[in-house]
Amino acid sequence: MSNWNKIFKPIVVLCVIMVTGALAATNRVTAPIIEAATLAAQEAARTELLPDAQGFEKVEGIDVANVSDVYRTTNDVGVVITSSAKGYGGDVVVMTAITPDGNIKQIKVTEQSETKGIGSNVVATPSYWERYEGVSAAQALVLNQDIDAYSGATISSRAVLTAVNSAIEAYNQIP
Repeated sequence: MSNWNKIFKPIVVLCVIMVTGALAATNRVTAPIIEAATLAAQEAARTELLPDAQGFEKVEGIDVANVSDVYRTTNDVGVVITSSAKGYGGDVVVMTAITPDGNIKQIKVTEQSETKGIGSNVVATPSYWERYEGVSAAQALVLNQDIDAYSGATISSRAVLTAVNSAIEAYNQIP
């Protein structure tokens, strides 16, 4: 029998078991903290989009592709819908605030991994998001017809538009 099987192999196996246990324990401790921070950030983003809201309640029963959350304000000042679409560098997550009269109040990109300096100009620039303000949520929007694409970043512009269109579809299903 070699030294590997007698001495080193048990040491390596023991180290792997200990590291795995340490990672599992760390995950058990940090997972609830990370989840609470994520929920707080989402609530803050909803409040930023609809500052007149006194609170939010989750709307259940909306089944639209790419839509993860639908929240209605408790004082009927609007709805905030979280949706996503595939961009150039990955998923682009957009929160869309829609007023009771059916117009987009504003949008906010909350997560993205687009190319710096090109696609990031679309997803990280509030001046681009302003193009959506006041647009009707009665039907799906068309790029370069209802909303102009950002020059040189058509894929990222299309991702934001697709996410907003998913939000519009969800909004139109709210009873």
